[in-house]
Amino acid sequence: MNKHFVGDTAVLLGRSLRHIARSPDTIITTAIMPIAFMLLFVYVFGGAIETGSDSYVNYLLPGILIITIASGISYTAFRLFLDLKGGIFERFQSMPIARSAVLWAHVLTSLVANLISIVVVIGVALVMGFRTGAGVSGWLAVAGILVLFTLALTWIAVIPGLSAKTLDGASAFSYPLIFLPFVSSAFVPTESMPGPVRAFAEHQPVTSIVNAIRDLFTQQPVGADVWIALAWCAGILVLAYLFATVTYRRRIS
Repeated sequence: MNKHFVGDTAVLLGRSLRHIARSPDTIITTAIMPIAFMLLFVYVFGGAIETGSDSYVNYLLPGILIITIASGISYTAFRLFLDLKGGIFERFQSMPIARSAVLWAHVLTSLVANLISIVVVIGVALVMGFRTGAGVSGWLAVAGILVLFTLALTWIAVIPGLSAKTLDGASAFSYPLIFLPFVSSAFVPTESMPGPVRAFAEHQPVTSIVNAIRDLFTQQPVGADVWIALAWCAGILVLAYLFATVTYRRRIS
């Protein structure tokens, strides 16, 4: 690893964060859709959905946080694509900086932006009646899962950002990720789903992640879902990182 990696990443991270500060609509846009879903499901559909929970917003929030991240990471692919087309990468290659710092700056920018969006969504949920008895350790565990999941999805976003032919193609990959929580335990218990759909819902990563966060919020004993969620996040992260770095090396070679 280049000895200047940390410093180079910090400088490039500052550059990306300044872009976001000058265009806060990125974060606002990321938060609007999950908040709209939350309002719709709580105030329109919530009364007709049986979850076994006293408060539907308490049941719903973990899935909404996943949707927030899935919608937010599309901007990583968007910004990478614009940098490639704008010739920024070629300029960086002519400078004595760590090449991997370019990618890590975009990834960390995504992490910061998504965490801000998550805080905004949780703030709205609190206004809507969300309550939790989770202590500091519970909140830290939830934050850890969300950070790991954000990093995993962001490295997935790097791949189309580097390989897409059009701007729409760079961001369109996030649509299936946004849809995935709808076929999970995020909105309704999987027990209410027909056989094949239930089988898929119970064995895809979002369900275990949502269940783990929900258990932490409700102070339930840490069960298998937490470890399954961590295994999914770590596995996706490793594979996405490897594919993204290979794609990056081919693109700049």
